[in-house]
Amino acid sequence: MNRRKFLKAAAIVTGSAFLGAGFKVSTAKAKEQKKMKILVLTGSPRKNGNSNTLADNFIKGAAEAGHEIVRFDAAQKNVHPCIACNNCGMNGPCVFKDDFEFVRQHIVDADMVVFATPMYYFGFSAQLKTVIDRFYAVNGQIHRPKKAVLLMTYANTAAEEAEPIKKHYDILLNYLGWKDAGQIIAPGVWPAGAINGTEYPKQAYELGKSI
Repeated sequence: MNRRKFLKAAAIVTGSAFLGAGFKVSTAKAKEQKKMKILVLTGSPRKNGNSNTLADNFIKGAAEAGHEIVRFDAAQKNVHPCIACNNCGMNGPCVFKDDFEFVRQHIVDADMVVFATPMYYFGFSAQLKTVIDRFYAVNGQIHRPKKAVLLMTYANTAAEEAEPIKKHYDILLNYLGWKDAGQIIAPGVWPAGAINGTEYPKQAYELGKSI
């Protein structure tokens, strides 16, 4: 092989090697980009409650998928209700320095927010609703694209009774500019542990692993 042909062949091989290396880097970067920061907000006062079981399984699946998860159990924390004083100006310090500061720390940079709640009188539990009301103080910072998930349990089996929470969730996401990434609605579960004999924990796990 003469010098010209040798250099041409070498250039082709070298170029192919760089293309291959570039592809590997791009693939690794794509995988890295898929990893999300997920904030899970639970609202059940029962540590072994049915909605908490859904949250546990979702978190297990999401962790196995490589996502970074932070959990906030609202019923076990001290979060003062919003009093509409407007001191925060919808985007500043709140007059109450309580456990909501943890949520503030994590929700702004979160790629996904998960709401896990039992139905209490056809709405979110008061504990979770209190946290959602305090979103007011970070309103200007969380109006950005995020994903969201709803995990909800209730005692009755009538589908229409789940609609108030689902509607609230939909309107909240529409207002914030967030996108629904999945919902697990589990009817017919009342006593703590009742959900364990159903398909819903597995569905929550699979949802977490698939996002």
